[in-house]
Amino acid sequence: MKRSNIILLSVVGLFAMVFFWGCGKYNSIVGNDVKVDNAWGNVQTAYQMRADLIPGLIAAVQEGAKNEKQILENVTKARAGIVEAKKAIGDAVTPEQMETAGKKINSAFTLAVESYPQIKGTDLFRDFQASLTGVENRINTARNDYNAQVKDFNISIRTFPGNIVAGFGGFTPKEMFKSTEGAEKGIDVRGEFKKGEN
Repeated sequence: MKRSNIILLSVVGLFAMVFFWGCGKYNSIVGNDVKVDNAWGNVQTAYQMRADLIPGLIAAVQEGAKNEKQILENVTKARAGIVEAKKAIGDAVTPEQMETAGKKINSAFTLAVESYPQIKGTDLFRDFQASLTGVENRINTARNDYNAQVKDFNISIRTFPGNIVAGFGGFTPKEMFKSTEGAEKGIDVRGEFKKGEN
């Protein structure tokens, strides 16, 4: 084989290697870009979950609070009935009056016992808090996953020789998720309750 043919084959082989390497690097960058898009979609989903969850939970808690108000009124009446019955016992001078006072206590006690287990407001508030904590944890996880994917993508397009392929492919660095000013204050749940009451 002639020396010129060997040189030509070596040059063609070198270009082929560079071409296939470039294709592999380009595909790797595209894969990282898709992972970033996917992670961003997960962030959006987590935020949407929060947006959907809070108004529904607040409405449920408000409804429970309305029911609880009626129950608490019944319990308060029961307590007042017990106080009234105690006074009636102290004032009773006949067996009939004592029996009547005893029935008042039993009646008030029964009302209190029947009403108290039905109070769901504390469960609703606890469930609300647990659900909100779960959503906030999902949001935090989604943000962290997104930032990790962005970091990998940005490294792949900024390091040599990926930066050359990225330049040809038109890839630019992605911005990491940063919390907005005031985000550390959290959600004003009291404000949400006031909105729900209007």
